This record gives sequence, C-alpha cells and structure tokens, in this order.
Amino acid sequence: MADYKDYGWEEGATDAHGYTYPTLYKMLIEHKGKRILDVGCGNGVIACRLLADGFDIYGIDASVSGVSIANGRYPGRFFVQDISSEQLPDTLSAFQFDVAISTEVIEHLYAPRSYMKLIKNILPSGGVVIISTPYHGYLKNLVMALTNKLDGHFTVLWDGGHIKFWSIRTLTTLLNEFGFKVTQFRGSGRFPFLWKSMFISAKLSA
Repeated sequence: MADYKDYGWEEGATDAHGYTYPTLYKMLIEHKGKRILDVGCGNGVIACRLLADGFDIYGIDASVSGVSIANGRYPGRFFVQDISSEQLPDTLSAFQFDVAISTEVIEHLYAPRSYMKLIKNILPSGGVVIISTPYHGYLKNLVMALTNKLDGHFTVLWDGGHIKFWSIRTLTTLLNEFGFKVTQFRGSGRFPFLWKSMFISAKLSA
C-alpha cells in the first residue's frame, strides 16, 4: 500500500500535463486572486505553473516523492496527505480555500467518496471544484472498439494506473451526491468527442 501511495514521481511534465494545463487555465482565470488547493498534486507540475502565472495555490498528495519534488521549486506550498482522509493536514487546516482543483486523479482512487468528502469539507458554500479525468463517451468508446484499442486504453498492466473509468453522467452523479451543481464542461486534448480528458467544474450549493 505504501508503494501505491508514493507512486514514484520523477521530475518533469507528462504528456497529460501538456494538454490539460491550457484547459485548466481557461477555467481558472476567473478565480485568480482566490486561494486554491490542488488535491492530488503529484510532482507539482500543474500547481507550479499556476504559481508562476500568478495564482495563489497549495497542493497535497499522498506521494512523498512527488511532494518533495514540488517543494524543491516552491518550498512550503506542498504537503504529504492521504487525499482519502477527509481532513487537511494541520498546517493547512486554518486556511480558507475558495477553489479546489484535481487533475487526472479520481480515476486512480479506490474510494472516490472519501476524496469528495475532503473536497466538500475544505470549501465554503459557493466554493468551486474543477476535476479532470480521461474522457469516455459513446463515440470514443466505439472508435476504440472498432480499431482494437480497448486493451491498450483499459490496460490492467500499469501499476498504480487507472482503476475507475468515469463518464460525464457518473462524475456528475458523484458531484451531485455531495451537494455540487455542475456549471461547466470542457473537453481537453485531441478532437471533439474523441477528447483525451474532460473537465467538469461544479459549485457547492448552500
């Protein structure tokens, strides 16, 4: 379990960082000036880019190696935390976060409801969460089936890989369960309806 949580991050961006960041930036720009928490920040690539672009952001992740790399760039901004624990570490518990972001995380989690409890606990009424995860829609799934790409896409041979595969409907259902109302959807990477990932923004109801 410890190996699973640490993940083994290394320096540098992944392919996913390249296409998710521009989409996330467009969705976050209206929230510039607010305090943001990156839930499942990994090695901090996304959060560090946002810090460089003038956003006020902190990050948490279960991976000791990832947090160490991130703090090497922006010391004191990143903290080791099991994101299924439902509470923030003491150092961050006094902070008011207005926005939570979580990019390409939820598909790796055994217990997404615990993760959602954490996000709900840290946000005030009217707070915003922006979540990204690989996109799965009818046309994309059909194309993968017809081109014999399903084994590669749904691979079980990736240690620490994807264990849940979300659709717009299932992710919306989870958000609604925790009192969030979806306000925005965007596809990210590749062509419309064959997107690599999807972003959903939702606001916590009063």
